[in-house]
Amino acid sequence: MTLLDDWRDGPSPLLIDGKLVRADQSFATIDPATEETIGVASDATLAELDQAIAAARRAFDESRWAADLPLRVRCLRQLHDVLVRHGDELRDLTVREVGAPRFLTYGAQFDAPVADLLWFARRAEEYEWTRDLGRAAPMGMVSDRQVVREPVGVVGAVTPGNFPHQINLAKLGPALAAGNTVVLKPSPETPWCAAALGRLIAEETDLPPGVVNVVTGTDHALGARLAADPRVDLVSFTGSAETGRAVMRTAAESLKKVLLELGGKSAFIVLDDADLGSACSYAAFSGITHAGQGCAITTRLLVPRARHDEAVEITARTLAKIGVGDPGDDGTVCGPVISARQRDRVEEYLALAVEEGGAFATGGRRADREKGFWIEPTLVTGLTNASRTAREEIFGPVLVILPHDGDDDAVRIANDSPYGLSGAVHGGDLDRARAVARRLRTGTVGVNGGVWYSADVPFGGYKQSGVGREMGLAGFEEYLEIKSIAEGAG
Repeated sequence: MTLLDDWRDGPSPLLIDGKLVRADQSFATIDPATEETIGVASDATLAELDQAIAAARRAFDESRWAADLPLRVRCLRQLHDVLVRHGDELRDLTVREVGAPRFLTYGAQFDAPVADLLWFARRAEEYEWTRDLGRAAPMGMVSDRQVVREPVGVVGAVTPGNFPHQINLAKLGPALAAGNTVVLKPSPETPWCAAALGRLIAEETDLPPGVVNVVTGTDHALGARLAADPRVDLVSFTGSAETGRAVMRTAAESLKKVLLELGGKSAFIVLDDADLGSACSYAAFSGITHAGQGCAITTRLLVPRARHDEAVEITARTLAKIGVGDPGDDGTVCGPVISARQRDRVEEYLALAVEEGGAFATGGRRADREKGFWIEPTLVTGLTNASRTAREEIFGPVLVILPHDGDDDAVRIANDSPYGLSGAVHGGDLDRARAVARRLRTGTVGVNGGVWYSADVPFGGYKQSGVGREMGLAGFEEYLEIKSIAEGAG
């Protein structure tokens, strides 16, 4: 398989009902580091999406997929092996199309989500699909009761472009393990990552036709149609809170299940007994990794007021040292943002920060690069948590540093947010740091550098950061229905 050669002149295909087909229209896929067009992708119409939904519906209703657990497990393991076999090429593709630093492809940008497929295969094998509740006599009727877990049906998966392999596979893995069929609509910013997945499924796995369908396109109506179509039983969306609300409203018309993984403005709390140098350096590194393009990245740095200026100096120095770099280089941490539109959006927030009374301890402008969508790693000082810059998700390499007056005040500031996706606490006394972490209204928290990302750990948020969970047993069960059966026992 030579994707870059095959798709440079002709569009990457859609996967519909087991067939690779090219749409009549196409759109360019862009290297965000250079602004060069690296190729074209099929730009699907609503009619082609309709074919994909129909194929997924038939595959669920008429094939043996939903009932054949051994087949599902075998296909998931097969898909894992195929992705590993093509790993080098897919790694290169991810660097080019996403602008992801290469080191991340050995973690959450590729290797980790591919490995997670095996966890979902094992979960399907070991899961208690039928649970016996025993005999009882409700209302005097002796009955044997059991609870059966079954797949939801057709899943519409709508994904963004910041971590395409991770998010695509975090939806496909549990959905397929549970026995569902899927229509995947990826971001128009990263169509090739999804198209490559579709091509490998069609050419190198035994997944039956219609079980997975991949529809790339620029029309926002494609995602809206998945949320609206009554043939789709669950819509799983990752993206902004604003779009998530629209998905929920549209899905309400057919009362389908929704799984929403939305935005965040997560706090990194440094307690007064923490090693300030290591904590602030860690916050700087994690806050601008992949140019800050992660919903769970901690972009509010809360430091003790008495050491605020020292924390600013440490954090700014670390950010300036990291700088920006070619995502293809092994040492790069902060590459470009994914598009000109996103670069312009970040710049609007930088201008807003100044309007709100903030200043830049470092950064605050475009990086000095001739081409590409680059923003310097930036530290904003002088704002309060009430500012829009400190409250709204920027999705760029921008940290806001805020002073706090002790543990209670830090918790208050951290929780004073419409979001509740993630957070971090650093402190010298582990029990104290744990106590602060438990008071945060967020779905995930890292304490003293602890990493919560793993296939077996549920991921999701409180408040406007989403509905439901991905990953872990909780994420697997999002794709299941519950059926209770009672049999008369005489």
